[in-house]
Amino acid sequence: MAIKNEDKPLITVVGVLGKQGLSAANSLIASGRYRVRGITRRTDADAARLLAEKGVELVNIPLDVGYEAAYRNAFRGSDGVFLLTPGIAPPDTHEFELGRQLADAAVAAGVHRAVFSGLENVEQITGGTKFAPHFTDKARIEAYIRTLPLKSAFIHMAFFYTNLPEFYTPVREGDTLVFPIYLPEEFRAPFVDPRTATGPAVLEIFDHFDQYEGRVLPVVGELITPAEMVATFSRVTGKKAVYRSAYQRDEFLEHFPDFRPNDLLVDEIIGMVEYAVEYGYFAPDRDLQWSGSVNPNTSTWEQFLRDTGWQGERRTF
Repeated sequence: MAIKNEDKPLITVVGVLGKQGLSAANSLIASGRYRVRGITRRTDADAARLLAEKGVELVNIPLDVGYEAAYRNAFRGSDGVFLLTPGIAPPDTHEFELGRQLADAAVAAGVHRAVFSGLENVEQITGGTKFAPHFTDKARIEAYIRTLPLKSAFIHMAFFYTNLPEFYTPVREGDTLVFPIYLPEEFRAPFVDPRTATGPAVLEIFDHFDQYEGRVLPVVGELITPAEMVATFSRVTGKKAVYRSAYQRDEFLEHFPDFRPNDLLVDEIIGMVEYAVEYGYFAPDRDLQWSGSVNPNTSTWEQFLRDTGWQGERRTF
């Protein structure tokens, strides 16, 4: 017998029009096992309209501090919530406070289960030698959520494939595209497409919450080197392409001068990649095969290129 829609568990997704939130909402609603409420400040956007047509209930709240009461009301009646915090560039430092307010709102609303998109505690792992607050603040939020009276589980996303088209776009030199990449040429790093990989991971956790309660689950599409990324791009697109290092600070600023006005943001990017190279992006005990085992269709870099048709231009996803 089919479950009546009103009897399905309600999962509320914050930042529902972002890459992770949209992926989570689409997977949850497509499963037919959940009702979905999505929170965004852009309820009039085309993507929001498409979600509404699928049956997603939309609530207009900015993903920012100062809206704890609004989030508490939006979370009421939810069996679970998918929480995340956006990238907050230094010198702004309110990511932990935002995460705390979201988590407190969920508890006050009577929510019993939460999945949070976190990252490793770089400050703790490196003894404070690497500066990557968007990692560390997410880890502090995760630690805070673990103290609260609700069941919780956590995903950790790999580097995004979409970073290259959106922020670190290749430049043309003659008939060749030069890829300035923020990692050493032969360093094998975890990457993922958040638009397609987040949702299946979040769905798997909500489907089997008791199995995953308290765990940190990496979401990885592929372990790949920059050299392999550039070679794959050439093979898929037929375009000449070469790697160029943007790993050192002076190299990074040479290739991406628009970052110069924000020294702290540059410090964070360099701190993040140095941490990944010297310590490993994920803590040693993380199961990097997990997301592929629960979602065999997780996109590789090649699949991402073929699916998006990206040819090296600047593009927002």
